[in-house]
Amino acid sequence: MNDTAQPLTPQDSLVALMIAVSASDENVRTVELVKIDGAVNSLPVFSGYDTERVRAVSSMVFDLFEQEDGLDALFGLLRDTLPERLYETAYALACDVAAADGTLQETELRLLEEIRYELNIDRLHAAAIERGARARHITL
Repeated sequence: MNDTAQPLTPQDSLVALMIAVSASDENVRTVELVKIDGAVNSLPVFSGYDTERVRAVSSMVFDLFEQEDGLDALFGLLRDTLPERLYETAYALACDVAAADGTLQETELRLLEEIRYELNIDRLHAAAIERGARARHITL
C-alpha cells in the first residue's frame, strides 16, 4: 500500500485480516468476498471508509503472503494500526469470514489460532466469538 501514499488505517487493518483469512487456504471463495464486502458496507466500524481502498489492501496482503515472513509482517501492521479496543472486533470479523463457506479448513483454523495469540484474545472471549460465528453461518 506504499504506492497509495496513505498510511494504513484501522479499517484497512480489519480488511487486511479478513482478506488474509480468506486467502489462508489458497482459495478465495466468492462467499468469503461477499462476507467481506457486506461487513465493509454495513458495519459501523467501517463508517466513512473508502471502499476503493479494499483493492489496494488486498494486493498488499497477497504481496505479504508471497514473502517468507509475510504473516509476521501482517501481524506487525495490525498491532501498529489497530487500537486494542478493536482486537475482538478483528477476531469476530476473521471468524465470520472463515465460517462463511460453511467449512473450516485446517489452514483457516491455524490462522485463527495465530490471530487469537497475536491479538491476545482471551480464550473464553474467543470461544464466545467463535460460537457466534458458527451460529450465524449454520445451514439447514
